[in-house]
Amino acid sequence: MFEPKIWAQVPFPFWTACFFVFGCVVGSFLNVCIHRLPREESVVRPPSHCPHCGYSIPWYLNIPLVTWLWLRARCANCGREISARYFLVELLTGVVFAVCWLHFGHRSALVALVFCLMIAGLIVATFIDFEHYIIPDEITLGGTVVGFLLAFFVPASHLSFPSLRPMTSPGAAMRDSFLGIVVGGGVVYAVLRLGKLLFGRYRLHLTPGTRVLFTETMLKLPDREMPYEELFYRAGDTVRMDAEHVEMIDRCYSKAQVRLQPHQLQIGQDTFEPDKVPHLEAVADHIVLPREAMGLGDVKFMAAIGAFLGWRAVLFSLAASSVIGSLVVGALIALRQREWSTRLPYGPYIAVAAVIWVFGGYLLLEGLF
Repeated sequence: MFEPKIWAQVPFPFWTACFFVFGCVVGSFLNVCIHRLPREESVVRPPSHCPHCGYSIPWYLNIPLVTWLWLRARCANCGREISARYFLVELLTGVVFAVCWLHFGHRSALVALVFCLMIAGLIVATFIDFEHYIIPDEITLGGTVVGFLLAFFVPASHLSFPSLRPMTSPGAAMRDSFLGIVVGGGVVYAVLRLGKLLFGRYRLHLTPGTRVLFTETMLKLPDREMPYEELFYRAGDTVRMDAEHVEMIDRCYSKAQVRLQPHQLQIGQDTFEPDKVPHLEAVADHIVLPREAMGLGDVKFMAAIGAFLGWRAVLFSLAASSVIGSLVVGALIALRQREWSTRLPYGPYIAVAAVIWVFGGYLLLEGLF
């Protein structure tokens, strides 16, 4: 059913329109994933509902793009504003799906669908990373498994070098995918460890009176959440602050030093086991955090990209994302937005670099391999 000659029986522009509409529908589901995955909620149940009042949205008010415009970005029940992100994700996904068809449709509709699937995952990862500074395992680990399996069923999604021809052998494509996983995870993890040695920690200035909450799983600041697994890689990694006030369930401290390590919490002269401290809230004007060149989520993210695109794409994405990141940070600093330049996660840069590879970035490596 995916033979090009069969699809060619219908005008090419018709399929372009179909991919756009299909992409908008998929984008509606991606919005559900973006909202629910970081909250560890099911993406299936309950059905789509207003994030403010919980109103269950009927099908006729859940038409991609159209409903958001028709209701002027407001809930039909409570009238509260619905974020423009919902419209943007649907439109972006529709455009990307159409572009995938335009770029790969002449070769194979199945290859176009494979890259639609991959880029849909990149979209979810990017928006979640922007908002929560995490990339869920459902995207990274799940993407790694799916990418490896698709290499067997759709080997043409991988390119042979230096000929730049689609692979025809499932074995060769799976080998390329496996090497992509190993190189993606291994190289980025090495960068992470090197960054740890060179840039061990950084001081984050806070507004005086800022309340910092230490939960059982993460550190919560007013503008971000940092899972402990993203902060602690070594036993000696330490979160430090000189707090004006510290509040626990059974005691309080005034002007105390707080030192949190994976297996020890020190407040002033007192020492505790972190697992036995269910609640800790501190007021401070700065905090010193362990710093990584990347997060562990980026390691798994690059492995997933390697599974879909192969090891050469991993090296390209790593180099290109560094350039993209430098340009973005430089532009923000030039615009006097230095604070924003330190808040942007690295995952979106990787995603953009991978998309560049898909749509022709590999031509830059022609003749090198």
